[in-house]
Amino acid sequence: MTDTRTVPTLVVGLGCQRGCPVSTLRALLDQALQAHKIELHQIKALASIDLKRNEPGLIELAEQLGLQMMYFSSEQLAGYQTQLSHHSDIAFERTGCYGVAESAALALAEQLAQAPAKLLILRQKYAQATLALAGAA
Repeated sequence: MTDTRTVPTLVVGLGCQRGCPVSTLRALLDQALQAHKIELHQIKALASIDLKRNEPGLIELAEQLGLQMMYFSSEQLAGYQTQLSHHSDIAFERTGCYGVAESAALALAEQLAQAPAKLLILRQKYAQATLALAGAA
C-alpha cells in the first residue's frame, strides 16, 4: 500500500545584509536544518525580498544548492505580517516589511503548494543573515 499523504512543500526564506558571504548563509541553513532534522533535499526553493535580487551571496547559495531563488515585493510580503514570530522595525524601515525571511518563506510555500503555509522554523538570526522555513501541505 502506498502512502497517499502529500509531502509538504518546504521552502527557506532568507534575509541578509548587503555583502553577506555565501558561507554565512550556508552555515545558517545547515545549522537550522540539522537542528530540526530536515534533509537538504527536502527543500524545494529559496525566497527573499526583491531588494536582494542582485545579492551575490543569495545567488551563489541558490546555485550551490541547485535551487530556484524566488523574490517577492515588500507589498507581497506585508500580507504575512500577522503570521510573523518577530517584527523588526529596522527591517520595516529598510524594506517596507517587518520580516523578510519569515514572510518570504510563507509567500513562496503558499505559491508553490497553492495552500496555506505555516512557519516550521521561526526566524533564526546569525551574523548578517536571517532564515526561516515554511511548509504547506
